Amino acid sequence: MVLGFEIALIILSLLMILLVLLHKGKGGGLSDMFGGGAASTGGGSAVAERNLDRITVIIGIGWFACIVVLGLLLKTN
Repeated sequence: MVLGFEIALIILSLLMILLVLLHKGKGGGLSDMFGGGAASTGGGSAVAERNLDRITVIIGIGWFACIVVLGLLLKTN
């Protein structure tokens, strides 16, 4: 059971990294340094950005829950 949650945590962590990198830069940060500032000035779909936000939040909640469950499972062993 612990192994399953560890694998899920690795997958969720990789998804979180990918989803965070997909977000548009809000300006002034590392995204501008690597050319994100020029790309963020172009028009993007607001619906796609909202869906990306929702998916990121859902994956983040799953990631957090997986960490909590793993902590509880490892504490009882």
